[in-house]
Amino acid sequence: MPPSGKPAGMNAPVTISAERIEGYANQQTSASGNVELRQGEVSIRADELRYSYANDEVQASGDVRLSRGGDRMSGTGLRLRVRDSVGEFDQADYEFALRSRSGYGPVRARGKADVIRFESKDQYRLENATLTTCKAGNDDWYMQVGELELDMTRDVGVAHNGKLVFKGMPIAYVPWVDFPLHNQRKSGFLPPIVGSSGKSGVEIGVPYYVNLAPNRDLTIEPREFSKRGLQLAAQLRYLDRSYDGEARVEHMSNDRVRNISRYATTFQHNQRFSSRLTGFININKVSDDNYFRDLSSRINITSQTTLPREGLLTYDGGWWAASARVQRFQTLQDPSNPIVEPYGRLPQFTLNATRQYVGGTDLSLTSEFVEFYHPTSVIGSRLMAYPSVSLPVILPGAYLTPKLGFHATAYGLDRNAPGTPDSIQRALPIASLDSGLTFERDASLTGQKFRQTLEPRLYYLYVPYRDQSKIPLFDTGQADFNYAQMFSENLFNGSDRIADANQLTVAVTSRMLSPRNGQEVLRATIGQRHYFQNQQVTLDESTPGRTDKTSDFLAALGGRISRHWTLDSALQYNSHQNLFERLGASVRYQPETAKVLNLGYRFTRDSLSQLDVSAQWPLGGGWYGVGRYNYSVRDSRLVEGLAGFEYNGGCWIGRLVATRFAAATETTTNAVFVQLELNGLSRIGSNPLETLKRNVPGYSSINQTRPDSRQFNFYE
Repeated sequence: MPPSGKPAGMNAPVTISAERIEGYANQQTSASGNVELRQGEVSIRADELRYSYANDEVQASGDVRLSRGGDRMSGTGLRLRVRDSVGEFDQADYEFALRSRSGYGPVRARGKADVIRFESKDQYRLENATLTTCKAGNDDWYMQVGELELDMTRDVGVAHNGKLVFKGMPIAYVPWVDFPLHNQRKSGFLPPIVGSSGKSGVEIGVPYYVNLAPNRDLTIEPREFSKRGLQLAAQLRYLDRSYDGEARVEHMSNDRVRNISRYATTFQHNQRFSSRLTGFININKVSDDNYFRDLSSRINITSQTTLPREGLLTYDGGWWAASARVQRFQTLQDPSNPIVEPYGRLPQFTLNATRQYVGGTDLSLTSEFVEFYHPTSVIGSRLMAYPSVSLPVILPGAYLTPKLGFHATAYGLDRNAPGTPDSIQRALPIASLDSGLTFERDASLTGQKFRQTLEPRLYYLYVPYRDQSKIPLFDTGQADFNYAQMFSENLFNGSDRIADANQLTVAVTSRMLSPRNGQEVLRATIGQRHYFQNQQVTLDESTPGRTDKTSDFLAALGGRISRHWTLDSALQYNSHQNLFERLGASVRYQPETAKVLNLGYRFTRDSLSQLDVSAQWPLGGGWYGVGRYNYSVRDSRLVEGLAGFEYNGGCWIGRLVATRFAAATETTTNAVFVQLELNGLSRIGSNPLETLKRNVPGYSSINQTRPDSRQFNFYE
């Protein structure tokens, strides 16, 4: 029955239903037998209940159950002022919904408490309590605390006199800890990082996170390497409407293995001065050539050979763009495989422009001035301008694009070889004609209907010969011969060499398109270049010019060949010697999430022959296996290997992953990752997820992992 008194403070009236109700109007109501009191989103069920109108207070006993929003509690006795949400619950079981604000869905926390004190609508204080995100009946892990404060208004939880229990065994004692709710950022210690590598031994890190401001944070992490000693690392991140950036520093005062002091620094900054003017700074430096090979457990870091130090300004003028750059590199040498230090650009200015539909033509300009620096080799400046005009003719199912350009370059040289002039000029025209047709028809494959295309393409290129043998190689190398390069204007990357050409590229592509949405399902391509004269411009005197009349064949086939199978393959075939120059093929089988198998093979004549197998596969009973085997057949050597297991315990994930990879020509690195992920709380140990995603294409986390609690994005 609804009482006749005033509403209970939140616009909704208090209603009471029960088997027996008695009392005085506007004073007090007593009820017994299947009692339910409702007020807005608050529902209280009990064996017996008394409601006082004067102070808006409920007293309930027996089997008491409280539901409010996504929170549910049950216990033996409840005293609550409904309007103020102030009171306490005795001998209570609880379940709270910690609602994520990052799109990862709610996380439900549950436990027991001797007393739950309601201090306001969104503030709780629990005494002698447990906390877990496991479902009822599963106590694989929980926190046991003397006192637990949950403040939903500030998204903060505070635990006193606690310990973390996993599988019945205490694994961490926490006299005091505060942590964020709703995956928000909060200053405090992050979970410890524990790992192992063959070069550094056992690694233990204890990161401390400082929330400096809503758009700035700092993480400080002391790391102890059992073989090498103590390292101190720090990471500063910042974000604003007009700029963002990150700074990292690592320092080890004494590496006990090499007996030297070691450090690494990285600074990256993006600046938006206006909607058109932007800037970028990227500075990297390490103390020695072996820093990453000794102290990193990831191949993408240990394989770095050049570290850039550069600053860039870019102005976007709409149809034109200009930039100014300064750039140098730190070169990390592998004694068994030395590399040439690249040239610095001190400075480099570019101006590029494109205007379309000018009298039926498209106009384009590429230009550059750069001053090259090198500590030992020839240095100098290069001024380049390449204006061009094209006349695209586009018809239904066909296109024709003639293009004419003029490439002019001037060099000023210093420290050059005897007999080489101090200034060199080069000018030459570049003419091309690009054309193609598109035919379509209805087709079927594996019993399904598709739209099939046939797209022949012809590309003719003419560039006259100019002697360029005295021009140094500042930033130019041989371009990789691939499908895109077959339709480019130059055999080389960079502007120091412009290859002479009188050639025709012939290619044809066929696609299978979905008739429902036009999505490409399968693509097959084959092409070849035909030469009408021998090549005269080469990279250097030691490189012979081409004399064949045709290039190698290039062919590719790829796409989703069925619902669960994906294929990607390409080959380069030398028809003159009847052999394959390059071959690459990979196939992926992925019938469902967290179930993927990848098979691949890569071959390059005289340099590469690698077999690559990787997988993530359920083993049953919550267990998953992950692995990769990348083996060099040519060198009889493991390039990179990975093996591990994951276990989904429902409310926790366990991961054990071991990796081994070639860090340099004659050295390998071993690393072990051990991680315990407690859903909704934290990850403990060393994180292998980045390594797994890079090694196993298609890898999926076996649960819905929470985002980095330090992640921020303020202008969504």
